[in-house]
This record gives sequence, structure tokens and C-alpha cells, in this order.
Amino acid sequence: MRINTIERTQLIGTDIESAWDFFSDPSKLAEITPDWLNFRVVSPLAPRMYEGMIVEYRIKPFAGVSVQWVTEITHVDEPGFFVDEQRFGPYKFWHHKHFFEETENGVLMSDSVHYSLGFGPAGSLIHHFYVRKKLEEIFDYRYEKLERIFG
Repeated sequence: MRINTIERTQLIGTDIESAWDFFSDPSKLAEITPDWLNFRVVSPLAPRMYEGMIVEYRIKPFAGVSVQWVTEITHVDEPGFFVDEQRFGPYKFWHHKHFFEETENGVLMSDSVHYSLGFGPAGSLIHHFYVRKKLEEIFDYRYEKLERIFG
């Protein structure tokens, strides 16, 4: 099984408390996800995430194909970081770390995602020609959206 990685950083023009308030609210994920993914939460949400929280949602990564995705918030260290891991969904493995560091110019947010599709050589081809590009598009969209939200 090949593990792929996406690393992203972004300086957000806000203080650490405001950044944490935004990112610890599970309902905000839909706000920073592109419309073409047809992302919708299908489980009840607490107003703030916590360790052990399960979030269920549906996405449509391909036209007309709806996929269930279940994640668990496995680690929370307010306001420094949190980790979400897929429990059920489109990936064989998904581990996403979110870090927040206050600087004199705002909050440096870092994402580190380790993931695998599985499916051997076929999964590698699908990753190369489709999945990697779509994940990059999602993170590009989030970057632009967060720039608009936080200035």
C-alpha cells in the first residue's frame, strides 16, 4: 500500500483564538469545501469538536456517485492542533493533521494529510490521473476561501 502526502501552509490574518473557534466548529467544513464535491453533513454536530467525535457526511467525487465518509476526531490540543481520521469512506487510509501557530502576522495554519486509495496498481493510476488533482483543487479552494474569510 502506497501512502501519499499533501502538505499545505497558510498564514491567516487573525488571532489564534478566532482561528481555533472557526476550525473547531465542525459545521464550518462545508463552508470551505468546493460546491462541485456536493459535500453535506448527515450526522448531528456538536458546536465544537472533541476527541472521539464522529462526523458522517456524503460527497460526490464523481458525477452522480454518492459516497459516505465517516471521520473521527482522534486528537485535540486546543488551540494548537487536531487530527481527523477516516473510519469509513473512499480511502483505504486517511490521516489529516491540522496545526495552528500564532505569529506576529497572524496564525500559521498547516495541514498534513497522509492517505492511500489501496487497490494496488489500479489505485496508483487512479491517484495519478484523478485523485491527486482533485485533492489539490480542494486545498486550493480552501486557501482562497480562507483568504476571503480572514482577509
